[in-house]
Amino acid sequence: MSTTEQLEEPAEQEGPEEAEGAEVSPVARRRRGIAIGAVLLLACGAFATYRLVDSRDTAAASPQDASARTGAAADVTYEVLGKGTADISYRGSGGEGADVIANVALPWKKTVSVPAGAAPIVQVTLGEKGGTASCTLAVHGRHVQRATASGAFGRTTCGGGAPSAGEGAR
Repeated sequence: MSTTEQLEEPAEQEGPEEAEGAEVSPVARRRRGIAIGAVLLLACGAFATYRLVDSRDTAAASPQDASARTGAAADVTYEVLGKGTADISYRGSGGEGADVIANVALPWKKTVSVPAGAAPIVQVTLGEKGGTASCTLAVHGRHVQRATASGAFGRTTCGGGAPSAGEGAR
């Protein structure tokens, strides 16, 4: 009887050098995919939560939106004194953007209802002939600011803080 013995080769241990070139087992690959998917899912959830919370804060903090719902507004009187003509831009009743009028004969005065939360502002620009012009701003008859422009293409701006809904309610 002849006996042949087969010697088992000892299992090779992978070192760091060999692991780089070695093929990754399906189980390890699946675990890695699950971990990456979980991280992406958590990141998307955090972003969605941030956007939801941020949009609620923005909507609650927007005084213009609140005044549009309640109809609150402040009576604002713009006045430009001087001689000659000027270009004037001011925040009108819409509350957004500016109403612009060119070559206005001075003096000029206008009262509008500015939505509560929208800051009233008037800008005056003199023409090439120059001169002197001053703007004033009053909210509910209370003087807020006065400024003066002079010289060719002189500019000035009068502005005030946005009236609160309580101050502007009528």
